[in-house]
Amino acid sequence: MISRRIVIRPEVARDIAAINDVIDEAFLDVPYAEGDEAELVNVLRRTGALSVSLVAELDNAVVGHIAFSPARSSNGASGWYGLGPLAVIPAHQNMGIGSALLCNGLEIVSDLGAHGCILVGLPQIYSRYGFEQSPDNAPSDQPKEYFMVKIFKGGIPTCTLYFHEAFNQVT
Repeated sequence: MISRRIVIRPEVARDIAAINDVIDEAFLDVPYAEGDEAELVNVLRRTGALSVSLVAELDNAVVGHIAFSPARSSNGASGWYGLGPLAVIPAHQNMGIGSALLCNGLEIVSDLGAHGCILVGLPQIYSRYGFEQSPDNAPSDQPKEYFMVKIFKGGIPTCTLYFHEAFNQVT
């Protein structure tokens, strides 16, 4: 259960170093992580593609972060967002912080008029939040078994959905 001390809010400039630290720490020992997750958020921010960036604060310290960026479809349909990364410092995981970040972020993206949201993640986790495995929408450079879609309006499209080009710019 989330403590009442947790605050979910939009990032501000003074949070950037803490966000980088949170992301680096959260992905440090994750076998599928490439070590460039913090840099991805920085590239999204620099290119003006960080559509939604929320932090979780515990006792005035940033302990979690979530990012959403514009995504695109092969048929030109707009209104798609990519989720990622979502990070919580390991010492504060399993407290509901990631869920709070995710639910708040999805609500904001939906309020922006999004058609849907894509991510690459574990189906057993993200299916609880309305995401469905969608291998037919996965680009060739993404793992089909982990590619997921959440629809806000309409149905699952019959096209390929791509993360923002910044995802291909990080080393």
